[in-house]
Amino acid sequence: MSRTITARVHPRAADGGAHRWLVLVVLCVSLLLVALDATILHVAVPSLTEDLRPSSTALLWIVDAYPLVCASLLILFGTLGDRVGRRRVLLLGYGLFGVASAVAALATEPGVLIAARALLGVGGAMIMPATLSIIRAVFPDRRERATAIGVWTAVAAIGAAAGPVLGGFLVQHYWWGSVFLINIPLMALILPLGRRLLPESRGSGEGPWDVLGALMAAAGVLGCVLGVKRAGAGDPLLALPTAGPLLAGAVLLVLFVRRQRRRPHPLIDTRLFSRAAFTTSVGCIVLAMLALVGLELIAVQYLQLVLGLSPLETGLRLLPLTFAAMAAGATGSYTLRRVGPRRMVGWGFVLTAGAVLLLTLMGQHDRPLLLTVGFVLLGFGLQTTLFSAYESMLSEAPQRSAGGAAAIGETSYQLGAGMGIALLGSVMNAAYAPGLSGVPGVPAEASRAAANSLGEAYQVAGDLGGAAGEALHRAARHAFVDGLHLTLCVSAGLLLLGALMALRLPRVMECAVDPEDGLAGGGPKDPAVREGVEGRERVACTGGVPAAGACEPRVPASREAIEPAGSGRAGH
Repeated sequence: MSRTITARVHPRAADGGAHRWLVLVVLCVSLLLVALDATILHVAVPSLTEDLRPSSTALLWIVDAYPLVCASLLILFGTLGDRVGRRRVLLLGYGLFGVASAVAALATEPGVLIAARALLGVGGAMIMPATLSIIRAVFPDRRERATAIGVWTAVAAIGAAAGPVLGGFLVQHYWWGSVFLINIPLMALILPLGRRLLPESRGSGEGPWDVLGALMAAAGVLGCVLGVKRAGAGDPLLALPTAGPLLAGAVLLVLFVRRQRRRPHPLIDTRLFSRAAFTTSVGCIVLAMLALVGLELIAVQYLQLVLGLSPLETGLRLLPLTFAAMAAGATGSYTLRRVGPRRMVGWGFVLTAGAVLLLTLMGQHDRPLLLTVGFVLLGFGLQTTLFSAYESMLSEAPQRSAGGAAAIGETSYQLGAGMGIALLGSVMNAAYAPGLSGVPGVPAEASRAAANSLGEAYQVAGDLGGAAGEALHRAARHAFVDGLHLTLCVSAGLLLLGALMALRLPRVMECAVDPEDGLAGGGPKDPAVREGVEGRERVACTGGVPAAGACEPRVPASREAIEPAGSGRAGH
């Protein structure tokens, strides 16, 4: 006797399959705005500093508030989307992002700008996991999902890399606030489009939403990132302002995990971390972002302050990284089927490490060809790594937990970005500051001020003038380049560590056969069907395009496939 199990589906959910590629376009535009905002401010820092005159601490908060707040709230909003609807959370994020952009653009005080950047982080935390979890819902076939994630990761890289180009153009022709102002018309366009086109999807909705657990996760991530940030700013690791947040954050995260294990309906299915592919993919995302964001921030300073390029010229120099990332994203699905996750992630890390070591040949003078080759290899290698890591992570999670899994991936992304700025910035400062001590004719107080940053060293040198100013200017340039070389070597070591981690990933791309895939309303309730989920078979997808149906969900012959009501697809 056959039977059909009907899932609870929002009326729009049935349209997701027919219009899934149009849905992908809307989601990618959303992601583009969020990714742009993460890096578009970098080239505006000199102009912003001159206008608002923030302290060194305030400047760090202006740069870090967005990724810090975004990282801490991703689990909260990702799991909330599983309960109340991912489309609903995404649309709310659009509105909040637009409002925060207007406040940031019109800020006249550092404190207001910091608050606006934090509010942008809240909006970003609502948008980012929702985009990835909706992709998981509307692309149940792994081959198509791999292509969609390739486009998604390429757009993320494009946004991050194009941010300095667009920001440089706007700062050069307008003022620093324009880098936020451009978000408003784009959000005004995408909000009605999202309401019309995006399908609603959610998890099973069983049991109450764990509000306390979500707050514990947010506070735990926030404490860890705060501690890392203070350590990166040069505070002693054992000092209370550094060790306190780190310890409190770690304790809260441990308590959060224990709480999730005890609850019958947890926010995050901690069993995901027992899967080597899931855990390894998360670690690879952290390491890849740690290298990318930290290096990008330092590279922008090198191009502007050492080579003397304008903000627009700096952005254009980073364009090869963008084009290489686009190429890696466009070919990622094909490459993953051919070589498998293990080799794709591993060789991506090795290629990126080689690019970073190549960039150690940079010196006091401009070498355009070297920079272009280095940025091309860097963009292609990192994008290859991120694509395969994201695809492997998301494919290990069932559809009912897509929001939580996406939140974990995005938290890893943001944590890696924050740690990259803190860790590599700390290495840079540790190597840069000693080079400014004992400069002939420069007072000790001036040397201490110049050790804060290269930009401040130039200001101090200008105030001193004469031979002492020239000596300080020259010493600062040399110290910065020496620190850059050491930072690049540390980054290469971390990337090679990522290549070793990748050995724990599956050798071939396997298509998990999951009857839950394609359900907008959650997993099956029938215990017999759940047994089929747990014992799902796997089909290798390597070696070119698989045979027809190789990646389609299949269940034993004694059970029928489960399709959403109104899907128009016959059971297998």
